[in-house]
Amino acid sequence: MGWARALTVLTTRSAIPAVVLCGVLASGTMSSCEYTYEDGRAPVSSPPSAVVVEPALPRDPPLSQTVTGDALKAWAQDVLPDLNGLSFHSSFGLLSAGKPRDEETTQLPGGTYAVTMACRGGATSAEFTVREGGEVRVEVMLRCGSTRVKVLQLKTDAVLGITITANAPANFAYRVSRI
Repeated sequence: MGWARALTVLTTRSAIPAVVLCGVLASGTMSSCEYTYEDGRAPVSSPPSAVVVEPALPRDPPLSQTVTGDALKAWAQDVLPDLNGLSFHSSFGLLSAGKPRDEETTQLPGGTYAVTMACRGGATSAEFTVREGGEVRVEVMLRCGSTRVKVLQLKTDAVLGITITANAPANFAYRVSRI
């Protein structure tokens, strides 16, 4: 019985390295396997990079010209639609090059307001400055041919002073509406 026991111990001890060797070979073989198929597309070498494009919209040619009379009124109504009667003050007109136009709103009750501003004409931009007392509340350099809305909060009743300037003749329009 001695030689049978020795054979069992010898077989068990040599089986352990064999099992380990098989495991190493199997894991190495499995890690190098991959499934591939042909779908007709070329392989991608690197992921495509994101392309960020900021569109430059062409300016509408008629917006490069100032208008007067009914055409000015129609333009102002088009760019500043009435918000269901919530408009507290609106104005539109013609600016001379480099000459500021100063206006004031009526007394506005405290609350939250949207100031919508627009310009058109030969100027590249118009500057709108909205003041409450001596404090500047909104200051916007607006590209002519566009419209912008700014929101402001009035803690108490106030009259807003609005100054509009442009470097060339331009039409302006603005509306103060309660939100």
